[in-house]
Amino acid sequence: MIMDCLRLAGYKVVSFDKISSTQSYAHDMIAQGIASDHMAIVAAAQYAGRGRYRRKWVSHHGNLYVSFIFNSPERDPRLSYAVAVAVAETIVSYGVNPQIKWPNDILVNNAKISGVLIEYVGRFVIIGIGINVHTNPTVPEYKTTRLDEYANVEVTDVMSRLVKNLDKFIKADFDIVRKRWMALAAGLNKLVKYRGEMVELIGVNDNGALVVRRGPEYLLIHGDEILM
Repeated sequence: MIMDCLRLAGYKVVSFDKISSTQSYAHDMIAQGIASDHMAIVAAAQYAGRGRYRRKWVSHHGNLYVSFIFNSPERDPRLSYAVAVAVAETIVSYGVNPQIKWPNDILVNNAKISGVLIEYVGRFVIIGIGINVHTNPTVPEYKTTRLDEYANVEVTDVMSRLVKNLDKFIKADFDIVRKRWMALAAGLNKLVKYRGEMVELIGVNDNGALVVRRGPEYLLIHGDEILM
């Protein structure tokens, strides 16, 4: 077990040195009927970490890997913005300037430092977050970076700050979240690639859809990826 000294007000923390995936463990807890609201599953390393579309998330020791379980009787597309802003603000708190890349990546100097995976299971939502703190993987698809390249930081402190920001922005009015998300958004008011076409990234509407413009036409995106 790790992080035994970590105490999070209002959360039950389940921590491991190494497991297959915090996200998979959260799924198993829900399936077994032992999950509850405000749980955090934390691992120092994962051997089968995953992101969206079951993409592999390389998970060496030295970073933060956590999946939060919250009650969520209904799906809310606005939740992903609150989580992205919470992660970004955690990085900002160390004097670092991140950007949010739709839909779930946090970048620093155009290199990925964090990813988010949100999955709804029954009456719960699982929010998986990985933040590169002391190590960053080498992957062919994109550049990566880590937080200790920019600040003196420890994983337990990152976790504490992340929880405070999650509590703040999940409860915040969506207009506040949306304004902050747009201030941090990578590619805003620029051309990005969506389904093989170049479109202009406009912003986010009240319901949490990403708004892009293709010529005179405005499109609403809910889950697809865009390329910078």
